[in-house]
Amino acid sequence: MTSIDDMDYEFRTARPEDAEAIEAVDGSFTTRTVFHVAVTEEGFALEEIPVDPPIHKVFPAEDADDGDAHAAEEDMNSRTVVAVSGDGGLAGFATVSYVPWNRRLVVEDIEVAPAHRGRGVGRALMGHAVGIARERGAGHIWLEVTNINAPAIHAYRRMGFAFCGLDTALYDGTPSSGEQALYMSMPCT
Repeated sequence: MTSIDDMDYEFRTARPEDAEAIEAVDGSFTTRTVFHVAVTEEGFALEEIPVDPPIHKVFPAEDADDGDAHAAEEDMNSRTVVAVSGDGGLAGFATVSYVPWNRRLVVEDIEVAPAHRGRGVGRALMGHAVGIARERGAGHIWLEVTNINAPAIHAYRRMGFAFCGLDTALYDGTPSSGEQALYMSMPCT
């Protein structure tokens, strides 16, 4: 496995000309396990269970009626950081927004292109998110992930995130119906 130190990546704030490459990043994943959500009288319980055959998840394209994909860049509370590989290709990105009322930095989206996974790009992008959180005075970093994205959940836990809640109905009526939204947070220290 190659580490981020062995690779030539540039991390910078996204530019308007990055929009097309960001849209083209393949955020799909394949997993042999999922986190089963059991709602109990006391709350909920999570259990990682195997699935056979493995699940291959492809996220649907975003609705185009949002306007420019990076219109949020005009919002002083939002920022997208990109990882550009040595060959000039986009290796990944993270879009974050700061919520002042509760001092929360929200990871809106983080994706690493398949050819760059397992090399520390996601961890480095999250490191940039932590830097933004500290810059803004955030108390914690928060994200949402589907219960079937076990690879991402494991990565977030290795980075210091912990489960803090769920929404069993968030994806109802969408192509992800039947999945549950898990919320994870990490103190910003």
